[in-house]
Amino acid sequence: MFAIDLTENAQLRPLEPWQAEEFLAHMDRARVTVDPWIPWASVSTDLASATATLQRYADNTAKDKQRLYGIWLDGTLVGGTMFVAFDANAGNCEIGVWLEPAATGRGLVTRAARVLIDWAFNVRGLHRVEWHCNPDNVSSSNVARRLGMTCEGRLRESYPWRGVRNDTEIWAVLAPEWK
Repeated sequence: MFAIDLTENAQLRPLEPWQAEEFLAHMDRARVTVDPWIPWASVSTDLASATATLQRYADNTAKDKQRLYGIWLDGTLVGGTMFVAFDANAGNCEIGVWLEPAATGRGLVTRAARVLIDWAFNVRGLHRVEWHCNPDNVSSSNVARRLGMTCEGRLRESYPWRGVRNDTEIWAVLAPEWK
C-alpha cells in the first residue's frame, strides 16, 4: 500500500472495502456536514452499505472509471478525495472531496486535491479536471479557487436532495493552465 504525506501528521491513502468499519465510523462523525454535498454519505449507514460503497469504487477503479482515497490525520480517517468520474479516452475527469469538521482549516483537502490533479495531468496525461459543487458549499468553491480552477458556469436545479432541486457550479482547470 502507498501513502502520500500531506503534512507531518496527515496522509493520503487508498480507501478500500476492507476498511469499511473505519469508513463507517468516519461517516457517522461526518454525515451531518458531508451529506448535503455528497449523496453517498446518506447511503453508507451500516457496515453492509459502507462496504458496498467502497466496493463500488474498488470495482470502478479496476475499470479505470473512478478512484477513492482517504485522508488520515494522526492515524484517524477524517476525509477523502476521489475521482468521481475518470475518462482517460476523452482526457477528462471530475474530482471531489469531503472532510469531517474536526479536520477542517488545515489545508488537507486542497493538498489532497492537488495530488489527484497532478497525477491526472502528469501521469495519466488527461487534459481537463472538473470540480462540481453546490454554490451554497462555499468551502468547496473556495478550494476550487485555491487550486486555480475557473468557474465555468452553473447548472440550475440539476439534482434533487431531500425534496429540493439544487444548483451545481462547474469549475475546471486544463493541463496547460496547471502549474
